[in-house]
Amino acid sequence: MTRLRLHRADDQDTLDLIRELMDLNVTLVLIGVDIPRSGLLRGVYIDPRTKQWVFPDVRRGKSHNEAASTQTERRFDMVDLDPFDYTTPAGITAFQDHLAGIEDQLRLFYSFEGMLTTGEMPEYLYRRTHGIVGLLRRLIEDGCTEAITSREERLTPELLARTAIRLGNLADLDPEAGEILEIPQDVQPPGKEKSRKRPRNTVYDDHGQRPAADG
Repeated sequence: MTRLRLHRADDQDTLDLIRELMDLNVTLVLIGVDIPRSGLLRGVYIDPRTKQWVFPDVRRGKSHNEAASTQTERRFDMVDLDPFDYTTPAGITAFQDHLAGIEDQLRLFYSFEGMLTTGEMPEYLYRRTHGIVGLLRRLIEDGCTEAITSREERLTPELLARTAIRLGNLADLDPEAGEILEIPQDVQPPGKEKSRKRPRNTVYDDHGQRPAADG
């Protein structure tokens, strides 16, 4: 949805087609990034009481067809797919349940139960992706490719640490639509985090005999 640029005639035709489909007895699932600020849903906001998206009334006298500017936005039921939250027990459980669903679909020779859901793996995956489903999917897909190529045939934090998340090589992503995300960098696997090395205590070092003082 965020790829529609309404200043282009072709995109206006596409939006008109979507409106016509909305008049049919079908359910449309439309996906986009940051829809409220995309311009397609003008000036919407979340009502803190109802947690629903609110569409403000059209200002009178601004258009020859005042209802036209809201005929699209008033037909939407907005559903937010926020990143997973790793700061609450409920959020952690939801993230681990999602990992369990992914794990059930992996077909690596040496995979094992709990490969993605036990130990330090869930926290590492969250640190690599900030709980964003798209980044998580790409990391695991590329990690599986690395696991097969290297014949390790299972996912570990060490293997994923050498698997970079790259979105720039996807030709269908639109930077102007917010589809190129900020990817966490230099995330080390558990136990490998960089730390400042403490200087060695040299108080008791033997520096040899001191020369005798001159008489």
